[in-house]
Amino acid sequence: MAAASLAAATAQAHPVQRGVDDAALSPLSGLETAAPRLLSSLKIASLSVAIVENGEIAEAHAWGEASPDRPATIATLYNVASLTKPVSAEVAMRLAAEGRISLDEPMSAYWVDPDVANDPRSARLTPRLVMSHRSGLPNWRPAGGGKLSFINEPGETFGYSGEGFEWLARFIEAKTGEPFENLAQALVFEPGAIRDTAYTRRTWFEGRLAVPYDADLDVLAPQVADHFFASDDLISTPRDYARFVVGMFQKQGVTPDLYLEREKLQTVRLTQTCAGDEPGCAAEDGFGLGWETFLIGGRRFLMHTGMDDGTFTFVYLEPETGAGLVLFTNSTNGWKAVLPVLELTGADAGFIAHLRSSLS
Repeated sequence: MAAASLAAATAQAHPVQRGVDDAALSPLSGLETAAPRLLSSLKIASLSVAIVENGEIAEAHAWGEASPDRPATIATLYNVASLTKPVSAEVAMRLAAEGRISLDEPMSAYWVDPDVANDPRSARLTPRLVMSHRSGLPNWRPAGGGKLSFINEPGETFGYSGEGFEWLARFIEAKTGEPFENLAQALVFEPGAIRDTAYTRRTWFEGRLAVPYDADLDVLAPQVADHFFASDDLISTPRDYARFVVGMFQKQGVTPDLYLEREKLQTVRLTQTCAGDEPGCAAEDGFGLGWETFLIGGRRFLMHTGMDDGTFTFVYLEPETGAGLVLFTNSTNGWKAVLPVLELTGADAGFIAHLRSSLS
């Protein structure tokens, strides 16, 4: 794809919906100017962003190409990859708030993966261990029919695991007797007015999906699930995912204790290796329940990323201030846009400095 083609698509992208009088105050004003250059220089096909301020959606905008010769708009649907996990974790949180599951109950009483049915470690898995990535399971079982097995002792160390989230979903279905997608719809999507998000293929995807592009801007085959995954392949728009973030700020469906438990450090991923007064130094860096959690300069930040072939997505929020940003791309190079976008939209300098140091 030529840079001129990207520029043409950017010019046609859906306009930001705001009034003329507040243009100078727009959190996206700097990004509006810089986006075409970012897309071209970083080889990113499209960028779609939603900004949350004071616990409400402030703006949404898209630039670039959703597919060859089709501009991205704020209605373009993206595969969010691992940003599926916070949504699935929220289903578990809201079931826990209703007393239908416990975060600390053994899941083996209702479901065990057949591959490890005879491994006594299966009896130690709980929703909390899965949601904080301490299940002891690998990210994925070996391809080509390979069997799932534990690689660590449950509860003892951090280990990012999509398999753990699939286990959690099957436990939830077995205990509640309801399909996981139905629970997500009733507990998360409907309360949050989330209408452009789904785990599996829908008729309303037609003509709206962003196709993935590799690092050289060659088109890849779209990934759309026909059977739900709790850990991957959710389809959404940044604005709709921002509605999910707003629901979290509003404490939808959770008790005050669970609201605080979500952001509490459950799993230490990195020990502090910087001076406490160093910009971006994190006093805490690890996972809460479904989210990465950081304590930087006395301020709490939650974050998650998603990456599949031709897809990169990012979300962060600051619970105390109600600030946040959702960023979707349909490009392998999408991760390169995160720091520039955060800087251009006025995110916290300490948070940006921490992310920069973690990438160096």
